[in-house]
Amino acid sequence: MLQQTLIIIKPDGVKGGFTDEIIRRYEAVGLKVVKRKDMMAPLEIVEKHYPMEPDYLRSIGEKTIAAGQQVASAEDQGRKVVTWLRKFITSGPIVVMVLEGEDAVALARKTTGFTDPATAEKGTIRGDLGTDNILDANREERPVWNLIHASGSPEEAAKEINLWFGE
Repeated sequence: MLQQTLIIIKPDGVKGGFTDEIIRRYEAVGLKVVKRKDMMAPLEIVEKHYPMEPDYLRSIGEKTIAAGQQVASAEDQGRKVVTWLRKFITSGPIVVMVLEGEDAVALARKTTGFTDPATAEKGTIRGDLGTDNILDANREERPVWNLIHASGSPEEAAKEINLWFGE
């Protein structure tokens, strides 16, 4: 099924000079960039993109637990990470894109790789280009530098595309 998904190349990806390579990898698997903005992320959009909603915070905190770190509360850990993410994504230029193709959401996520670059499969963008990991990021009280945000579901993609592109 033809779909659209949202991809954000985060400040570490832009600063690291990976923008062209990241786009090349998505295009190599059949995804097409149909919209693109090179910008500084406005805080009012970022706060909606990374919301302080309990279910979302728990899902973020559970990634810390899965990485092997004990925390008092997944939700509290998620709140910390979201605060760090908001600060980080507004710290430098980003590239926001809509990709289109067959099963674009799943294909983009497969191409991107797992959230934690340390455990992302080789051959994925994060597995090949990422050098960070969740445990170091938490110890240093910052988000994991994983180069990219990729929408997690078709519903999330539609919401995020509307948020960033106003459609």
